[in-house]
Amino acid sequence: MTTPAGIDPRGPRFAAGITAALLLVTTFLSLIGISTARLPGTWLSFAPGFDFGFLGGEPWAIRVAPLAQRALDPGFLLAALIGLLFLWGAVSPSTAPWSVLFRRAVRPRLAAPIDLEDPRPPRFSQGVGLVVIVAGLLLHLAGVPWALPIATAAAFLAAFLNAAFAFCLGCRLYLLLQRAGVIGRAAPAS
Repeated sequence: MTTPAGIDPRGPRFAAGITAALLLVTTFLSLIGISTARLPGTWLSFAPGFDFGFLGGEPWAIRVAPLAQRALDPGFLLAALIGLLFLWGAVSPSTAPWSVLFRRAVRPRLAAPIDLEDPRPPRFSQGVGLVVIVAGLLLHLAGVPWALPIATAAAFLAAFLNAAFAFCLGCRLYLLLQRAGVIGRAAPAS
């Protein structure tokens, strides 16, 4: 198995910065949207010797909202767009919008990179981001409260760590799975 040509490590960090900004907005929108909204008329009750309990019906608006309303939530729509960008980055990283923007507008203004890195870990990282966002989207559509903001916040944290500190969680996961022999190595000839 041959190693693909190396990429400028600043490219994925640039993309992670833009993605982190989008995910921060998405997390905010999902926090103020239907995912965390409570219905009026629900309140918490405590009786000695018993547990806490909600009285007055279903406390979460997302559980009673129709599917169309869940799908039209602004946080959901922006998260779906980010999911598509993650998919694009995993399937064709060289044509992804942030990659093209970096290559055409940013990299020509920078000095040549000192080292090049293997493109497989950042590509795998895009797939991990896709899985996290899709899980949040599906759980949101299923009516699970807080699922979308938690998923977008987790993806934001990973993107922020990559952009600010060059610590790529998805890349670390790729290397861990590679060491375990799960991915990234050719099967031995029998």
